[in-house]
Amino acid sequence: MTDQELLDRWYTDRDNEWLGILLQRYTLLLLGVCMKYIKQEEEAKDCVQQIFVKIITELPKYKVEYFKSWIYTIARNHCLMKLRDQHGRPATLSDTMLAAWDEDPGKNQHLEKDHLLEMMELSLEELGKEQKLCVTLFYLEKKSYQEIAETTQFSLLQVKSYIQNGKRNLKLLMEKKISQKSKS
Repeated sequence: MTDQELLDRWYTDRDNEWLGILLQRYTLLLLGVCMKYIKQEEEAKDCVQQIFVKIITELPKYKVEYFKSWIYTIARNHCLMKLRDQHGRPATLSDTMLAAWDEDPGKNQHLEKDHLLEMMELSLEELGKEQKLCVTLFYLEKKSYQEIAETTQFSLLQVKSYIQNGKRNLKLLMEKKISQKSKS
């Protein structure tokens, strides 16, 4: 189901199962946003949990059209507020900082990296569930083959195969998306 279909179902029956599916989809995105601002993994994970609570309490107040960008904004604002509270000063983007960003020669490089990460996230969703799970645990959660085997109950050989094939398939999916993007 798409994000919008899940949101529509949640707005219709307020069954938190639909919201749970959405939050699960974006856990890694939220962790990435929090790591970008907070820099410490455990604190970033705590922030993700706090953001989940905020999303659950705020969602009924709004008719959200674009869930991903809405939660990204909530996460960014939460992190900025946390930084402000920690340092006792506002953590906002000034006009000077924004102007400097516009003039930054590396801006396109940053935007390209963001685009590639988004394509990787979409491509990861297209992998088979075993490959997706093993690739996520290995590359994003930095688990060893042995830890993955213990967690998933796959054999060590299966884990290695899922990671190897998942990595190859992820690369192919991304190349396909890049090729399609350049044609359009």
